[in-house]
Amino acid sequence: MSETVKGPASYFPAIEKKYGKPVAEWQRLVRESPLTKHMELVAWLKSEHGLGHGHANALVAHTLAEGK
Repeated sequence: MSETVKGPASYFPAIEKKYGKPVAEWQRLVRESPLTKHMELVAWLKSEHGLGHGHANALVAHTLAEGK
């Protein structure tokens, strides 16, 4: 039996399917951005890359949590 993915990572399959890029590439963009605040990064992904709010929020939350 496989364990159900919870939290921000549960959005990853839908993000890859909808936007056509692997999550690792989105995370790289977040890490390389000069922006550092959560909501600034969310707004940037939405305005510059066309992501929806929930998808952008999940990517940023998961990526920033990895750095802690």
